[in-house]
Amino acid sequence: MDSLLLASAAEVSAGTTVLFGALLVGLILCLAFEEKLHAQKSVIAGAFAFGGLLLAEVFHLYPERAVVQFGEHALELPLYVPPINWEVIAIILGSSLFVDITSKSGLFTWIAIRLTKASGGDPRKLLWAYGVMTVVFSAVLNNVTAMIIVGSLTAVSLEKLGRNDKLLGFLMIEGLLTNIGGLLTLISSVPNILVGSAAGISFVAFFLKSAPYVLVTTVVTIWMGAKLFRIAGLGTEQERAEARVLVAGFDERDGIESPAFFWFGAVMMLAFIGVIASTSVLPYIRDLGMGYVALSFAGIMLLRYKAVADRFYQALDWDLLGFFCALFLFIHVIEQAQVLHVIGLGMEQLIGLGPQGGPAAVLWGAAVFSSVTDNIPLAAMLANILQDLDTPSDSPLWWSVVFGANLGGNLTPIGSASTLVAVTIMHKHELKVTFGGFVKLAYVYALIQLVLATVYVLATA
Repeated sequence: MDSLLLASAAEVSAGTTVLFGALLVGLILCLAFEEKLHAQKSVIAGAFAFGGLLLAEVFHLYPERAVVQFGEHALELPLYVPPINWEVIAIILGSSLFVDITSKSGLFTWIAIRLTKASGGDPRKLLWAYGVMTVVFSAVLNNVTAMIIVGSLTAVSLEKLGRNDKLLGFLMIEGLLTNIGGLLTLISSVPNILVGSAAGISFVAFFLKSAPYVLVTTVVTIWMGAKLFRIAGLGTEQERAEARVLVAGFDERDGIESPAFFWFGAVMMLAFIGVIASTSVLPYIRDLGMGYVALSFAGIMLLRYKAVADRFYQALDWDLLGFFCALFLFIHVIEQAQVLHVIGLGMEQLIGLGPQGGPAAVLWGAAVFSSVTDNIPLAAMLANILQDLDTPSDSPLWWSVVFGANLGGNLTPIGSASTLVAVTIMHKHELKVTFGGFVKLAYVYALIQLVLATVYVLATA
């Protein structure tokens, strides 16, 4: 099957670009004040997406239709179907269902209690354990799946310890670490693949370059999180003794209703992680993608509860899925209005600021724009610009794009899918964090991560 989206007007007036740029600013402001508007994120984004699509038709930004070619037959699709990244939607939907159903086997409770016991009931040690797990999972799986799995385990551990007051800090740090883990390998995120392919960077070279930064920034982020969220270790021998007594009373088998289903869940979880991690190299599966894998594993687990499957459908976060669909659509609309093109031209000017100023400016510019737009088209656009300028593969500019596009997701809750999933898990546990509240909590971490990235890129150039 070949698909083609025939769009993009040949000429877009400056006034049209300014109008749609203002719409982007309006969306960001409305999301920042969603609590005052008394509206869900999906409703806000949906209003802008479909309003923007109507305006796009008025200004003739889509002169031709979206067409999917099946051999000799062509199927015309509505304009609001192709722009949505269905792979991301499928990963969120499938992973959420899979994790929710697998949790019924008692597997997550078992893992969480084992980790809690290993930490001796020390919250700071537990933070380090989950932090490192988040980075590793984000590197070998994908950010969304990593956040869903680790977030679920964290909630169980803290509830068992009676430390639910620390859940916000844990989830916040884990959300930020997903985007750091996404820097570790060439295939950890789509921007890595786009930039790495354009620059001709090998898998090994990418890992060797990014690993030192990921290691240092992971340590700094967890350390800062422990300080700023007051996740303290057990300071006295009495506290440690009391904690040991407490965790010794935990029985990891408490949540296991059926040993057979528990072991089935364990095998399926290992298989899920293994297949997701190797999707890009598995025959047939690599063409179907991670979304197919996530939905397939969810479908297999649903067979266990086939008579009451609707219970799991009702528990899905439809607001999150609706928001992503609307956001993808809106970003595509402003892309057709040349808003991203203007951003790319601005970034091209930053490239010419010299051997030190250029990479630093590109890194920060990419981060800022990635925090409010999809980092995939932005990374693709910047990679094309660098290619057109015959930028050598060892230029720090390539790494500026990689670091900026990934770390920009930590500036706002809509900067990456994983940070939005983290906020959704917070809401699920009645921790109300607004757009502005997230930015207020995250900006210190994001700024330090970007400063470290800038220093690292310039020092290793």
